[in-house]
Amino acid sequence: MGLSWQQGPLAPAAIGRFLVPNPLPERMLFAEPLHRRMRVKFSGSWIADSENVVLLHEPGRYPVAYFPLDDVASGALQQSSHSTRHRDLGATSWYTVAVGDHNAERAAWQYTDLPSHAEPLKGRVAFAWRLMDSFHEEDERIVGHAADSYHRIDIRQTSRHLVVRSEDRVVADSKAPLVLFESGFAPRWYVPRADVDDAALVPVEGQTFCPYKGLASYFEIDGKRGAAWSYPAASTEVSRISGFVSFEADKVDVYLDGKQVQLEPGQTVIAHGVDRDLSVEELERKADTWPSDAALRRQERTGAAPRSGPSCVGGRREGPADPRSSWTSSQTRYGSSSGTRRSPRSAPTTTPLMWCRQ
Repeated sequence: MGLSWQQGPLAPAAIGRFLVPNPLPERMLFAEPLHRRMRVKFSGSWIADSENVVLLHEPGRYPVAYFPLDDVASGALQQSSHSTRHRDLGATSWYTVAVGDHNAERAAWQYTDLPSHAEPLKGRVAFAWRLMDSFHEEDERIVGHAADSYHRIDIRQTSRHLVVRSEDRVVADSKAPLVLFESGFAPRWYVPRADVDDAALVPVEGQTFCPYKGLASYFEIDGKRGAAWSYPAASTEVSRISGFVSFEADKVDVYLDGKQVQLEPGQTVIAHGVDRDLSVEELERKADTWPSDAALRRQERTGAAPRSGPSCVGGRREGPADPRSSWTSSQTRYGSSSGTRRSPRSAPTTTPLMWCRQ
């Protein structure tokens, strides 16, 4: 969750409320300095490099980074004839991004007739995430979207009794689960593998990638596809859940201290556009942040760890007119989808990944 997506305070599905006497506007946009050096690479060249980026939080969208025009490489932006109008920010001019003989149409945009209250975005341009080679903070690649400082994960040990049932079978029974609190989501319960009936878990193909937790593998239980998932080698910051298993409460019966857990409304993950050419191998090259995870992922690909499951969110492009747009949400959180990464035996390793399982 961030300020403006999932159940954040500025999101359409916000679960909290501002304690003020008068109604607030239906839509509120929030812009703030990022306070991080951010760079953009296109066609192998750095086309933007700035320590003066402004982050825009817009309801229902991931945050977007806006760069001062002075911090964009000369000649990288070519004005196009295409224009649109933003419902809050007015006239929008689009650019072709070009380096040498390589160019991408409608790959950057600028608001050219901003209302006075949107002054922080004046003279700034944003780049379509999927059309660039990569985005970086300092020398490290940022995947998924611009860094959101309002997203947080906490993990806590608990002695509460968690039982998972499917039909007449007890799939898991644990008094030592971990509970993962991720802002904007209901708590997720992760069970030690020793407390799970491995015979009940049928590994299925495909993987999902979360910018905050890493690569997830999926399982079928009694024919229910995507009923459970696990991070065999979770990112360093959340490594405590590595190898633990979590269960989808609308596919199997999950009981906590005898009370059945219900899937809360508003928990559907906002589908992410696939990051350009992101592959498992590229994630492994981030070994400075995941030094021990890479070896575990190699084990998974060779069969030493469970195979992985389907995309957590189906998706489709909203249309070619606006490359900024995220892939649309789908009620089908599991199953085949364009852009889904299949297992290494059935697809090239450069096939992009989809996003993102809590």
